[in-house]
Amino acid sequence: MRPFMDEDFLLQTETARVLYHEHAAPMPIYDYHCHISPRDIAENREFRNIAQAWLAADTYKWRLLRSNGVAEGCVSSTEVSSREKFQYFAESLPRAIGNPIYHWTHLELKRYFDCDLVLNGENAETIWNICNERLQSADMRAQGILRQSGVQVICTTDDPVSDLKWHKKIKAEGICPAKVLPTFRADPVLNIEDESWDNYMRYELGEAADMDDISTMQDIRDALVKRLDYFEENGCRIADHALPYMVFAPAREYELDDVVGKVINGKGSPSKLAMEQYKTAILLFLGQEYARRGWTMQLHYSALRDVNSRAFDILGQDSGFDVVDTHNCAPALAALLNALDKDGKLPKTIIYSLNPGDNVVIASLLPAFSGTEFLGKVQHGAAWWFNNHKAGIEAQLRALASVSVLGNTIGAPTDSRSLLSYSRHEYYRRILCNFIGNLVENGEYPADMKILGKLVEDISYNNACRYFAF
Repeated sequence: MRPFMDEDFLLQTETARVLYHEHAAPMPIYDYHCHISPRDIAENREFRNIAQAWLAADTYKWRLLRSNGVAEGCVSSTEVSSREKFQYFAESLPRAIGNPIYHWTHLELKRYFDCDLVLNGENAETIWNICNERLQSADMRAQGILRQSGVQVICTTDDPVSDLKWHKKIKAEGICPAKVLPTFRADPVLNIEDESWDNYMRYELGEAADMDDISTMQDIRDALVKRLDYFEENGCRIADHALPYMVFAPAREYELDDVVGKVINGKGSPSKLAMEQYKTAILLFLGQEYARRGWTMQLHYSALRDVNSRAFDILGQDSGFDVVDTHNCAPALAALLNALDKDGKLPKTIIYSLNPGDNVVIASLLPAFSGTEFLGKVQHGAAWWFNNHKAGIEAQLRALASVSVLGNTIGAPTDSRSLLSYSRHEYYRRILCNFIGNLVENGEYPADMKILGKLVEDISYNNACRYFAF
């Protein structure tokens, strides 16, 4: 029997162990997609206790607590003390066998708190005290965590109307160990079906773009160009878009003006077709802009959001009530990429689906839209959200290796709101090395450690450096 989480955790073969310890583990981190607060980094946030660091905004852990019958007042609110919340988490965790939260939690305890104890309800007080004492150290403040994690680049997730003041502060001070760059997250512009869309466009986007009126499709394009220029001036070179499902429904300009005018003037909601036409027009326009600027476009889709209306009414969005959705997105996705590509305006693109059934679909698209400008121009995004576990990561790697070229992938981002989540890169790299090691030891690839070592180093870090070139 293997011991729990020893130095060879998840590494089943000698090849995997060599690849991880000698090649993957020493590589820095290039975090090209996360939800970490730039303010926390700019202010070098100090955490008062481990519950604040772990439980304040981690919807993965909130879902675990709810699944174990913990009342909402002890999950997302401040009705109980931090110590009580931590106790509920400690008592819930042993039941999460097979869940990545179990692995992530203990990797974080080992790497950041030098604690090899296995968390449960009985030893919660001991671990609480160990972690809280460690959190008093300067290297456990936000920038210290980045430094000891080996993070070189962080791309946060930012509203198009953001003034990016925290990014500016970080750059001006010049003491953060990582380069912290904004990401242009265009969702508020895309989501014309949202009740607040008209106010956002008229007042927030209009004010940020210094435009007195936004009432036509061209007005929206003009406003977006101004905000893209502003983001670019502040180091942004990457954009992100989260869609329920991929769309492709081209429309004439007058049709787009009709739907924009109708919704922005409060004269009704868009039909499904009109919504898809508008979103298609925005994606095509932004894709062309990204290509012109040399940016990277990210597409996230197949998440069904806020399925519990009662919880949404109380807690709002991003509270842990989203689920995997299923749509046949292949035709629309291929049509969007083709529309951009045929005019020579397809940007570097990373595609993520929350539906694991789309792995082969996405992997098969990559060679269809490869280019000579960049190695791996169109990327299959790493296993994301509900797929970010051992089986999900292996499935994504297997599809990519089988249908496209694994050696060109840019690895995995953190995709987390927690500064302590950088151990997830270790988790991914261990699974990657084990996957490759099994192929080698099964006689499916030569045991050439020079080639294999470079392959692992490239996937872990070097490919992302070359791809983004921030």
